[in-house]
Amino acid sequence: MTKSLQSAVKEIIVGKIGAARGLDGTVKIIPLTDFEDRFDGLKEISVGGKIFVIEQVKHIGGQLFMKFAGVDSRETAKALTNKFLTVDRADAAPLADGEFYTFDIIGCEVFDDDKKIGTVTNVLKTGSNDVFEVDGNILIPALKSVVRSIDVASKKILVDSNAY
Repeated sequence: MTKSLQSAVKEIIVGKIGAARGLDGTVKIIPLTDFEDRFDGLKEISVGGKIFVIEQVKHIGGQLFMKFAGVDSRETAKALTNKFLTVDRADAAPLADGEFYTFDIIGCEVFDDDKKIGTVTNVLKTGSNDVFEVDGNILIPALKSVVRSIDVASKKILVDSNAY
């Protein structure tokens, strides 16, 4: 179970294409990553499963825009609207010790000692701390006082149910 679940995520979503901007094929990018600066160094990216060469990345007024090679008109750009931008998992931004990607947490089984509580189905971003949603109806705060350990390789999270 370990290897197949972990390797199942080959590409990660880092953004979504919004509206066309102007007449030259530039599109607005809606970042879906905590690492927005990752777009600045990219040479190419997958858009809806097709690889596009990035000609230009612009930051204007707190918004992000991209121009792709071969997308040279507003009409061509409109065809990309709502498509997801993905990168290979190997290109994921490195994390510090104790940090995890949401897609690695989802699918982990949660245990309190030897008793299985359930499986993480969602990670809620509350602002102060993340909250693991387990089996759609149990909420576990992702705090050091509650979560004893996370092992994404074995898809296992140990918690202290007395702490929440």
